Amino acid sequence: MSTLIGSREDHLSGASHETVRSAVNGSRVPRWETVHDIVLALAGQCSPPRDEEAEKARFLPLWRAIGEGESGALKSFQELVNGGWGGEDGKWTPEMVMGMLINPFSAIEIHPSLAAPHEPLIPEDQWIHGMVRLIEEQGAEHALRVLLHLLKGDYVGAEEGAPYGYRNPDREAMEGHAAFRYGCQEILRRLSREPNLLAASIQAMHADDAMDRDDRAEMLENESDLSLMREVMIVTPDTWDEVSEEAHHMVFGYLIKKIGPVGPLGLPDAERFSIIWRIPEGLSRK
Repeated sequence: MSTLIGSREDHLSGASHETVRSAVNGSRVPRWETVHDIVLALAGQCSPPRDEEAEKARFLPLWRAIGEGESGALKSFQELVNGGWGGEDGKWTPEMVMGMLINPFSAIEIHPSLAAPHEPLIPEDQWIHGMVRLIEEQGAEHALRVLLHLLKGDYVGAEEGAPYGYRNPDREAMEGHAAFRYGCQEILRRLSREPNLLAASIQAMHADDAMDRDDRAEMLENESDLSLMREVMIVTPDTWDEVSEEAHHMVFGYLIKKIGPVGPLGLPDAERFSIIWRIPEGLSRK
């Protein structure tokens, strides 16, 4: 065994005959480096050979448990990052049970505002340092109960729709721009199929008795600009890029009654933005 270990380039211990003998006999607890080398050497001698990395990962928590007890048999944080929770064979691992128990999602309904995309206020290491300080000064039970309380939605600066630390002054503008861009894309799609859509939508907007008074006043003011209206009336998918942005907004208002609410980032635009048309799909052809 000592010769096999010495022949490997990845050995950590260069264990002597006596070191290997005492480790295998159990006369004393060997260093991890010795166990590492023995495990890798034996894995290659099995028939068929066993996966060396898998065997090393299997023996490490067993070796740690000798000195640390049951907790030592669990994977370290870095081992979780590198190798996951396990369970690929369909069996629950101690790490999987532990992970389920400590996941706040298993214990409470996390407030939806805390899932909003945001720029973190502090680095992860600083957050961990703060939690460690709180545990040291107030105790683990207090710290964990406070954490769950925060996750339920009662956090410092909580405000409906704008959770503390998640406020992005440009977010509403960005979402509005994204909604406008998607709406224009859908307008072009419909205009290419329904040539009468714009005229029908203008008529429907004028006939809308439920239209907000300020919106109607803005529409009439814009319609008094004859040069702007000339641009609007020639809008087609082919001329879209030739007219002004003001004309785009006018056409948008004529065709789209409402767009929203805005769904979470990451969803396709068709799922993020719900459009209410002044003329439902296909009706302008009738």
